[in-house]
Amino acid sequence: MVFSSLVFLFRFMPVFFLIYYLVPGRFRNPVLFAGSIIFYAWGEPRYTILILCSCMVNYSLAVFISRFDPRFRKIERRVIFILAMFYDVGMLFVFKYTGFIISTINSLFSTHIPVPEIALPLGISFYTFQIMSYVIDVYKCRTEAETSLLNLGTYLVMFPQLIAGPIVTYSRVKHRLKKRKLRYDVIDNGAKTFVIGLGAKVIFANSLGNIWTACKEAGFENISTLFAWMGISAYTLQLYFDFAGYSLMAIGLGQMLGFRFPRNFNHPYISRSVTEFWKRWHITLTSWFREYLYIPLGGNRKGTARTILNMLIVWLVTGLWHGAAWNFVLWGFYYFLIILFERFFLKKYLDSSIFFSRMYTLLVVMIGWVLFASPSLTEACIYIQRMFTINPGTDFIEYFYTYWYIFAAAVFFATPVPARWYRKHRNSVFSYIFLIAVFLVSVGLLVDSVYNPFLYFRF
Repeated sequence: MVFSSLVFLFRFMPVFFLIYYLVPGRFRNPVLFAGSIIFYAWGEPRYTILILCSCMVNYSLAVFISRFDPRFRKIERRVIFILAMFYDVGMLFVFKYTGFIISTINSLFSTHIPVPEIALPLGISFYTFQIMSYVIDVYKCRTEAETSLLNLGTYLVMFPQLIAGPIVTYSRVKHRLKKRKLRYDVIDNGAKTFVIGLGAKVIFANSLGNIWTACKEAGFENISTLFAWMGISAYTLQLYFDFAGYSLMAIGLGQMLGFRFPRNFNHPYISRSVTEFWKRWHITLTSWFREYLYIPLGGNRKGTARTILNMLIVWLVTGLWHGAAWNFVLWGFYYFLIILFERFFLKKYLDSSIFFSRMYTLLVVMIGWVLFASPSLTEACIYIQRMFTINPGTDFIEYFYTYWYIFAAAVFFATPVPARWYRKHRNSVFSYIFLIAVFLVSVGLLVDSVYNPFLYFRF
């Protein structure tokens, strides 16, 4: 089930929140836990057992870790911690990377090992990172082990952020898991945030996705240069409004439940460097890698050579986290090189520029999205070749006349200007009229269209 579906909007959501608001406070965690399991099982019933096992295994191991005094029982704590990490990473490895590893072995050594067809469980990358951060924090004595299996289970399976984040650490929500107040103004603001995210997803992302789909259906080798640029521009905006919109819906739903989730996007396409872009894009994932991988590896505290190695490891893992394919590995390596170059050579020039730095950042990011979105490295190379060689054609004209106004509106709403206006006038009558219109248009588009993908489900 996805947030931008009629089933969620008119069946699950009203029934769930009616029950959630009517029951006494002590029953809200059981209702949230049960509702989240139903939400997840709607799309992946056979893999519900995986997330329940993840909860029970990590709950038990974290409790065991906490029973050993960190001053005198370091070995015991470390052994249990390694077991927990082995289980979490192992489950992710089996379901996400087994096919990729075997296919790579077959390609390198001309073997014929059968490649198992293992479906990727929804949200496994997100909820695995969340539960890993919890166990790491317990091991590092940053937080106490949760003694209630229900509370930890509610944290892990909470449906707003279960499928695609934001990645929420346990320490951020642990107090609200035990006690939270439902205030009308917060619920109202959450509902508004949800509608804004819904509009971003349905009105912009779904519409612009038709252009990128047309490029793929035509075959990358057959499209003109202008259509190639139009296609990747559309995908650049589609991916942003798709994921940022979903994140806004998750944040809004969290507020309606009484939780405060962290911001996940901060207008990344206005960035003046790729380094800045990754501080604005998928903020919770970037923070997770910094806190739980880059800093434990030594960060930038052990000299230039070690800093470069740590950056390389983080970006290769980032690429693999997004997908089990070589184009994602190359995508991670690509950003490692760009950010390394910025760090040691280009930063002073970017800091002194306003226009050039933004154009440079957009160009680098768009090329990166080609690697990200293409089915294979070969097709990515073909697409980039079509972008930077002269290939005349009129295949773009129909799509330009059909979608130019969506493009223009999407570019405008990708800037901070509408957000600033909304923050200033969000309680005005006009803002309510605007949000009602956004909701009605979104519902109308959902009724009329069968194209309603969510791009980050593949991760």
